[in-house]
Amino acid sequence: MHIATIPGNLSRMMEQNEFDVSQAKFGPAQPKDMAEIHSTFEQSVRSAEGYLSGLTEKLASDPWSFTFQGKPIFTKPRVSVIRSIMLNHWYHHRGQLSVYLRLLEVPVPVIYGRSADENPFG
Repeated sequence: MHIATIPGNLSRMMEQNEFDVSQAKFGPAQPKDMAEIHSTFEQSVRSAEGYLSGLTEKLASDPWSFTFQGKPIFTKPRVSVIRSIMLNHWYHHRGQLSVYLRLLEVPVPVIYGRSADENPFG
């Protein structure tokens, strides 16, 4: 569920000029079923697409701050944070998920090209 919500949640974070991690609630809800994960993911991606499509060059260049109890951890151009947190964070967790699937002997889906579970000659 965390992977499904990352794009939308981070888009909402980027709409502000800063995010205080001490105020965060990181416990994602437990989904009822796969359909809920899929619909959450689709809604999350639509939310991110809406945010990104309205992002102006000026807003993308404006500073964005990550804080803890009001103290700055870092301040970077918003577009840099979008790239590093929104996208790289998402890829990182997707990679973890593929490892868990492999350990459970579940065929790993295509992420970047074929997976080792696909026969290239089949």
